[in-house]
Amino acid sequence: MNRLANILPKLNSISVLKNKITLTRVAVASYSSNEYKPIFHGVEDTKSFRIYYEKNNKPISPFHDIPLFSDKEKNVLNMIVEIPRFTHAKMEINKKEFLNPISQDSKKEKLRYINNVYPYYGYIWNYGALPQTYDDPNHIDETTGCIGDNDPLDVIEIGTEKQKRGSVIQVKVLGALGLIDEGEADWKIVAINTNDPLAEELADINDVETKVPGLLDSTRDWFKLYKIPTGKPANNFALNGKFFNKNFSYNVIRKSYDAWKSLSEQKENKKNISMVNTSLNNFATVSVENAQTILNNRFNELKNSIYKSEKNPEELEKVYYIDRSKY
Repeated sequence: MNRLANILPKLNSISVLKNKITLTRVAVASYSSNEYKPIFHGVEDTKSFRIYYEKNNKPISPFHDIPLFSDKEKNVLNMIVEIPRFTHAKMEINKKEFLNPISQDSKKEKLRYINNVYPYYGYIWNYGALPQTYDDPNHIDETTGCIGDNDPLDVIEIGTEKQKRGSVIQVKVLGALGLIDEGEADWKIVAINTNDPLAEELADINDVETKVPGLLDSTRDWFKLYKIPTGKPANNFALNGKFFNKNFSYNVIRKSYDAWKSLSEQKENKKNISMVNTSLNNFATVSVENAQTILNNRFNELKNSIYKSEKNPEELEKVYYIDRSKY
C-alpha cells in the first residue's frame, strides 16, 4: 500500500527508561545550515525539556525573530523542525512561554506521543512550523469554512533525509492540504529541503505524485486516521482532501504572515501568546542581556534536578490496525 512501509526503521527493543536522569544541557551548532542554533535545556521526554534558540550567540524567539523568508527572491522559507521523521513525541513551538521554545505537548498532565497506525511508524515526514505565521482563530478560513487553530502554520518536509529536532532548514513550497482538525482549519504546507537530492525535480504538487508516487495518498490517510487510536473521530479535509498547488499555498502563507503581523502589533493579547523577542523593536522586545539572564536562571534552577522519562517504549512499538471502510 505504501512505499514507506518498506523502509520503516526497526523498532528498538531496548527500553531507554531510567529511574533517574541527571539534567544535561546540549548546544549543537551543526543542526542548522545557517546561523540559527538550537540550545537544549533539560532531558527529552520530560515536561521540563525545552529547545531555545540563538543567533550569533544571542537568544531569540523562533516564533518571532526568525524571518519567514530565508531568500525572498527565490521564495525560499525557513522551517523550524519540531518533529523528525519516524519519531513520536508531539513537539511544538510553545506560544505562551518566554521566547517561545519548542516543548512537548501534553494532555491531562501526560506528554503526548503519536500512535502507529498501520503501515506508518510515527510521523512519516519531517514536521515543523513556519516562523512569523499564525492561524487566527478570530478569522474564518474561506476554503475550509473553519476558524484558524491559533498556531503557527505547519509544514511537512518530504525530502529523502531525516532532519534533526530543533534544526532550522530552508525549504521551497510545493503545495498544501486543508486539514479540518476538530472543527478548526489546520493547513499543512507541503515543502522540500532546498538541499535535498529531489529538490530540483519537484517544482509543484503535481511533481510530487510523479516523482514520489503514493506519498500524497499516504499523507492524506495519515492525517485522517492518526487520532483514532486515542478515541477521537477521523479528521476531515477541505474539498475532500485535495492537494492545492504552490501558488494557492503561498496565498495561505501570506494570510498567515499577515495575521502574525497583526498579532505582533496588538497592544492587548487576549490569547496569552508571548510576543517577547530580541530583534523586532516593538513593544514586546527584550534586551539580549535580560533574555540571557532569564534563560541562565532557568538552567541553573534545573541543573541539579533529577528526572524520570515519561516515554513508554512498549506503547510506542504498538501498531493499530484501522478498518478504513468505516471512515
